[in-house]
Order: sequence, then structure tokens, then C-alpha cells
Amino acid sequence: MAQIFLDTASIDEVREAAAWGILDGVTTNPTLMMRAGTADLKENTLAIVSIVQGPVSAEVLSTDAAGMIEEAREILSWSEHVFVKIPVTVEGLKAMKEISAWPNGRVNATLIFSANQAYLAAKAGATYASVFVGRMDDAGLDGMEVVAQAREIFDNYGFDCQVLAASIRHPAHVLDALLVGADIITMPFGVLQKMIRSPFTDAGVEKFLQDWERAQGK
Repeated sequence: MAQIFLDTASIDEVREAAAWGILDGVTTNPTLMMRAGTADLKENTLAIVSIVQGPVSAEVLSTDAAGMIEEAREILSWSEHVFVKIPVTVEGLKAMKEISAWPNGRVNATLIFSANQAYLAAKAGATYASVFVGRMDDAGLDGMEVVAQAREIFDNYGFDCQVLAASIRHPAHVLDALLVGADIITMPFGVLQKMIRSPFTDAGVEKFLQDWERAQGK
């Protein structure tokens, strides 16, 4: 079954989504942390972990392998639920290869824009390969095709790496990701809210209530 992650650093959004009973994890990044008004990465990440009790990804800021490895060592020590996000660059691959060999080496390979990058991330030992669908669509490319290609490659060669559909813009992206076999879909809270809404459902509930009131002579 595909997992639903929330792409946010907002404690309120995580708490609300968790209350629905369908939230599996959370992905964050420095931009989302800034929007949430926090500069304390550890404190905010652990607050999210305490709510979701599932995978929570926090991103490194270094651009060189040594710096990424040093940051990853600290981030991964926070909780068994925390994953470290590493960009798929040459330096990122070097870092992933070392980190993934650690007993707690939970790596979310991020900023993937091609199936080749997803393949290299899987070979380097990443746990998740995050394909940025929306950003590719914005550039006139077919982001969901890359998700489908990564799924086929991982299945063909028996990679344990999970395909994570990221940069989700709307519910149609979620549906397409489910249809091509993404393991995880991470989305803004607004997209999750739109998934549950339908004017037909609202109208149906309203009619049932009206009919029940009539039956009670109200």
C-alpha cells in the first residue's frame, strides 16, 4: 500500500493530518522550516516525530560530501524515525554511499529529476528516491513519467529503494502516482485537504440529514 507523507514543517498541519488516521510520515526542507517560522531544525523535527511516530526527513545544508556526512551523523542521532535528505549530486552520492552503510543510515535521496538520477541514488544505497514531479511539469517535462520509469527500474533490478513522488501540486498528481506504483507520495496539506473534498459528498450528507429530520417530523 502506498504511504501518504505530508510535505511541511508546520506542527499544526502535521497534528491535523495525523488526526485523520491516514498519515504515515513527513518530509521537510530548509524552505519549509523557514515558512514555519523556525530556525531550530532539531526541535521542530522532533516535535513532528512525536506526533506522527513515523518517518520524518530533515535535509542537510552542506554541498560537499564531508559536510553532508557530518550533518547526517547529527541528524540521524535525533530519533530512529528521522531520515536525512541528501541531494543527488556527485558529492551527494559519495555521502549516500557512506551513510547508507551505517546501522542507522536512513537516506532520502532528494532533488531527483531523471530516472538515471533515481537509479544512481538506489545504487548508492538510498532508502527513498524523491522524484520532483511538479517542478518538472512546471518546466514542460513529464514528471510522472520519471516516477513510472524509476518504479520499473527498481522492480527490474530488485532495488529495495522506495519511489517517493514529491513536489505534488494537486490531487491528480496523487492519483497518477498511485497508478504508476509510487511507494510514497508526499504532498502539501492543501492537496491532502482537496483529496477528501467533493461537492457530491457534501450534497449527499446534507440530503441524508434533511430526509432524517423529515422522518422525525422536524
